[in-house]
Amino acid sequence: MKRCLIYFITILFVSSIFLAGCSSSSSDSEKKVNKVELTIYSWRPEDKAAYEKFIDEFEKENRGVEVKFKPFKSTEYGTILTNALSSGKGPDIIQLRPYQGATTIADSGYLLPLDNVKGLTDIPKEYLDAAKGSDGKVYGVPLTLNSAVIFYNTQLFKENGLEPPKTWDQLLQVSKEFQSKDIVPIAQSGKASYLLSLTHSVIGATTYDGNQFVEEFLTGEVNLHDPRFVESIKRMKELEPFFPKDFVAIEDKDAQALFYTGKAAMYINGDYRLESFEQNNPDLPIDVLPSVANTEGGDTPSVTWVDGSYGVVKASKHQKEALKFIEFLASKKFGQMFSDELNRMSAIPGVTPKHLLVKKLTEMSEKSNTPYFMLVHLGDGSPTTKTTFENALQGMYIDKLTADDVIEETQKSLDKWFKKQ
Repeated sequence: MKRCLIYFITILFVSSIFLAGCSSSSSDSEKKVNKVELTIYSWRPEDKAAYEKFIDEFEKENRGVEVKFKPFKSTEYGTILTNALSSGKGPDIIQLRPYQGATTIADSGYLLPLDNVKGLTDIPKEYLDAAKGSDGKVYGVPLTLNSAVIFYNTQLFKENGLEPPKTWDQLLQVSKEFQSKDIVPIAQSGKASYLLSLTHSVIGATTYDGNQFVEEFLTGEVNLHDPRFVESIKRMKELEPFFPKDFVAIEDKDAQALFYTGKAAMYINGDYRLESFEQNNPDLPIDVLPSVANTEGGDTPSVTWVDGSYGVVKASKHQKEALKFIEFLASKKFGQMFSDELNRMSAIPGVTPKHLLVKKLTEMSEKSNTPYFMLVHLGDGSPTTKTTFENALQGMYIDKLTADDVIEETQKSLDKWFKKQ
């Protein structure tokens, strides 16, 4: 009897262990089944390390969600995204090009409206305008504000007894001085044509009187044949001797390297290149200029624009979780992390840059600013007028087109769709 009792107890003990093991296995299996994985597409491979930190912070507060940040080369992103969306098997969250880029995808029915997302109403309307559909709804949370600037190496200027240029004439003069000393004056790349319109935005801002010209253009008072705008193209041609040899064939990463290794005195691009410079050369003595004035004491506005936003793909099987991540992106917490990690100006109100140069950029844009004209206002058409303009500039630099030809081709593109406001 006693032996039977011991045998019975042993069977119960072994059974309980087996059942516990099954229960644990079942529980683990359930956890795996319930784990939601979100995929984000972006055109910023250089930001991957920072996004891993942002995602870690989000996942701490959202244990059931795993986020994968999948960036692609900027010049390939559009094609990859289009193929993914049309297949219906794409990502859950996508980075949207600003203005017409976002509108086109929203109007195609690929996105969820985000008007009810917590924190969205705190973001200034002019920023939200960069992520709206034709129906007026918001389809993306604006990520960052960009400024196109002239980066310059303060040490090179000091060693050569030169002052940073404040006017167009001074820019030409210091460029000649550097050139005479075998220092590349301006590290410009022209292989990707969008880089040329970015440089033009800085050079042109004061040449065509910035906001005054933009307002007159939008109301139909003037077009691109206006002498002020024509002059901005001629100035781009004037700068050609101060660019690297064969710059139209040079990749931007090579132009950047010329600058951060001290072989070039200046570099014109978006403020977002600051991160790359500091990663490659932490000791680089660097400062920025918003633009150069027509005359001494003239206005030098910052050329600004909203650089992309994040939207939720309508075909996502995890819309609830994707919207939760979007809410995180709209928070001041994320905005501060974004600014601190990437040294960028956040589109989220209340964020204070800790980086001194980013703080300076913010103050410059608040003092005086004008929109990146080609991106904000000429991004429509097929191909877009902005693309036509950029390709025409390339044509000018390989001596296939004149400055007048650039204007003519761009205006023809514009005439196909533009309606005055």
